[in-house]
Amino acid sequence: MSDDLSGLEAGELERRAELVRERMRPLERDLAALRGERDLILTEQRRRDRAARRMARADLKAAMKGGELLTVAELVASGEKGSLDQFVYNLKTGGDVRLGYPGGRAQSLTFTDGVGVSQAADLAQASELYAAGWELGSPGRPGVRIHFPGTRQERLIPADEVYARLASEPSG
Repeated sequence: MSDDLSGLEAGELERRAELVRERMRPLERDLAALRGERDLILTEQRRRDRAARRMARADLKAAMKGGELLTVAELVASGEKGSLDQFVYNLKTGGDVRLGYPGGRAQSLTFTDGVGVSQAADLAQASELYAAGWELGSPGRPGVRIHFPGTRQERLIPADEVYARLASEPSG
């Protein structure tokens, strides 16, 4: 291909292009076959990943139903100390959530005394507020504010429908 192609006639250029296309055809067939094999393998990997996630979620839901996990309400009432981040939080459906507002730098719990609102940034503050008679939620809106990781979607969920497990524990 080091030829100077500028001096060739149009017919000769077309003939050379056709020769190159002819040499490429078997390689393209082989490449298509390899892509097919790759896609089959990737499909099996996705199937296995989905099955593993489904089983982990089912195991998590079974642990919730079996009483092996504390709800956020039970965690706060227990007087546990430490960071909210030392726990992973899940809805009763098994989905992962974080506590507080989506834009917050750290997880938090909101408490109310019926009129005022206070944020607890850790379990020690949450236990103190709970011991002082404050309830999870805001005036007229009991519950735990959660958001879904990686989204701006948030909800207020009853405190007995959000479960906590140590972050070091397996999910299933």
